[in-house]
Amino acid sequence: MKKLLLSLVALIVLVSFKPTSTRIITGVVTDGNIGLPGAAIATNNSKRVVATNTKGEFSISVTDKDTELSVSYIGYINQQVKIGKANKISIRLIQASQPLSEIVVMGYQAQKKVSTTAAAREVYDFVGLSGKVPGVSVEKLKESTGAYINNNESYSKINENTFHKATNDPLSTFSIDVDAASYTNIRRFINGGNLPPADAVRIEEMINYFDYNYEQPNSADPVNIVTEIAPAPWNNQHQLVRIGLQAKTIPTVNLPASNLVFLIDVSGSMSDPNKLPLLVSSFKLLTDQLRSKDKVAIVVYAGSSGVVLPATSGDEKNKIKDALDRLSAGGSTAGGQGIELAYKIASENFVKGGNNRVILATDGDFNVGANSDADMQTLIEDKRKSGIFLTVLGYGMGNYKDSKMEILADKGNGNYAYIDNLTEARKVLVNEFGGTLFTVAKDVKLQIEFNPAKVQSYRLIGYENRLLNKEDFNDDKKDAGEIGSGHTVTALYEIIPVGVKDDLSGSVDDLKYQKTTKINSIETQEILTVKLRYKEPTGNKSKLLVKGVQDNALGFNATSDNFRFAAAVAEFGMLLRKSSFKQNATFEQVIALADNAKGKDKEGYRSEFLSLVKSAKLMAKDLLSIKDKLIMNEEN
Repeated sequence: MKKLLLSLVALIVLVSFKPTSTRIITGVVTDGNIGLPGAAIATNNSKRVVATNTKGEFSISVTDKDTELSVSYIGYINQQVKIGKANKISIRLIQASQPLSEIVVMGYQAQKKVSTTAAAREVYDFVGLSGKVPGVSVEKLKESTGAYINNNESYSKINENTFHKATNDPLSTFSIDVDAASYTNIRRFINGGNLPPADAVRIEEMINYFDYNYEQPNSADPVNIVTEIAPAPWNNQHQLVRIGLQAKTIPTVNLPASNLVFLIDVSGSMSDPNKLPLLVSSFKLLTDQLRSKDKVAIVVYAGSSGVVLPATSGDEKNKIKDALDRLSAGGSTAGGQGIELAYKIASENFVKGGNNRVILATDGDFNVGANSDADMQTLIEDKRKSGIFLTVLGYGMGNYKDSKMEILADKGNGNYAYIDNLTEARKVLVNEFGGTLFTVAKDVKLQIEFNPAKVQSYRLIGYENRLLNKEDFNDDKKDAGEIGSGHTVTALYEIIPVGVKDDLSGSVDDLKYQKTTKINSIETQEILTVKLRYKEPTGNKSKLLVKGVQDNALGFNATSDNFRFAAAVAEFGMLLRKSSFKQNATFEQVIALADNAKGKDKEGYRSEFLSLVKSAKLMAKDLLSIKDKLIMNEEN
């Protein structure tokens, strides 16, 4: 009788059981006019997350237990969309803030006529009104107009590179930089309706966000040097020199085994939707790229640190993803302690000849233990001696600590990317998998020697935080940047040729006791020489590459798409920074240059750049209009 009863219960359960079914919903996310690329779409039950493509389109699998889609995009109000029976939907998001409002300045006080938005946060600095309204500080103006939003983001101070005389200072030495975090962070600001703070704009990272697909190395060396010279678009009396590096592309199947440690910040500051939830989705994308010979451990830190997944084979993807799904945010941030533990786990599982790497994902808000920029630098410089590389992935906004993230990557044999949406995560961790995670050359330094018979003055555009002393070039103990499989690196120099009036480099009196014989001519036609030093990923002794560059400038329109696009990005960076050296640069010229240099643009990144420039142009125009009103009211 008991067996019959159990069988009857089992039969009832079986009959009443309905397997979970799934279906595909497609759609588009717009602002009412254009599609929004990189918007996040998430299901409320199955927790699936996808991002819209460059046209704002998406496709997501939903179960019958999913009742809503959560749609979010930086600068727009999050929206919950009910899932009905339709398999195709159109979603329109509303901006989180209204356009800039009119500001009226009366006498010695500023009054808010209509509330303004965060888009005017940097209005006074950007339009150059700092200190020009009598009796009112910039901070008071910002507060009284509602144009200032207090946040705790931090950026390292950038002292912009100046022009150097080739006769006095013919050598320019710096460490290469493949980081691209600054560009995506700038994109986050602009998409959110703000112009970025000047110190958030690192022009070399903007340029190096884009792939230039230079010629592959055809020798045993893992890096190839390419160059190009033409007039500078912002001053056609000057020349612009592009120095490009192309790292050898190694097919994924031939890459060495990886020993990875995911070091994940799960402190309270990571609870926002664009932090830990986006982070988890990002690491799932990376997990799908792993092979059976790879292994992954997961270390988390908040008030303390701990191991949530010991070293696990890359083919156990479900196990890795389950561990990621169990993560939740809360507590303080003991970043230093987490780094110590992550490197310990990486050392215990060290693969000789393999890719040993810690991947740190955080907003950089360390507040327990070692937390100052100096503390973090000391800690990470000690850890890089272990032969373990570092990748830093930044998430979030408001309390974002870019200064700490940059130091960690620069001083820890690593690279640094800012992830503002799932599309960017796919770019960094899927499309650029080899370049992000597999180093082909470390401690890569460049030293450029300028020929004073042809070059009056020169200026390196960007790389302010990567400058080295000339003696550092031959010092193998001096740390420098790393370059990964397939990565490209681009550096631009602006040159004032001999004979062209130079009002930018300053002047000093002729020296009394030094040899000052002027060089009139020399036999060589070289304008400069590029010297590059690098080490093998596991080596300690550097190798030298040398390339002389002839003085054979092209007409600007005869240059490659890569040259013109890199010039456009640099010009945009100078405009955002309000550079002292922007000269005749304009938003209109940037748009024209970039529009004619998009090339194949398979992933749409160059087209997206164009959209950002157009948005920034409109914001700058609004701010300048406000400047005119402020000046007019001040004069009245």
